[in-house]
Amino acid sequence: MKICTACGYELSDESRFCTRCGRALLSPFPAKPAGREAEEMNMPVLYVMVGLLALALLFPPWETPPVQSPEFLGFHFILGPPEPDAAVSRLLLTVELVTIAVAGFYMSWLFRKKSK
Repeated sequence: MKICTACGYELSDESRFCTRCGRALLSPFPAKPAGREAEEMNMPVLYVMVGLLALALLFPPWETPPVQSPEFLGFHFILGPPEPDAAVSRLLLTVELVTIAVAGFYMSWLFRKKSK
C-alpha cells in the first residue's frame, strides 16, 4: 500500500495519483538508475568528424572519364580535376563519407564523458 505524502490517504500500489487530493505520487521509476553514471558524447571528436566530412567533400576521389577504363586518379580539389573530363567517383565518395561518419560516432562514444 502507498500513502499519499500530501494528505496521508492510503492508496493501492498501482496508483500514480492520489484519488483524494490529486497529487502525483513518487514515480516508481527512478530518474537515474542506481549505480549507473550519466554519459555524454565527446563533442570535440564530433567536431573533428564534421571537419573531416567537409574536407572529404572539398577533396573528393576522382576517376577517369566514362569513356576510358576506370582508374583512380586521387584526391583533388572539387573545382580542380586531375584531368579534363575526370569525374568524381560517387561510390568511393560514399564509402569515404560513411566511413568517416561511423568512425566519428564510434570514437565519440568510445571516449564519452562519464559524470556522476
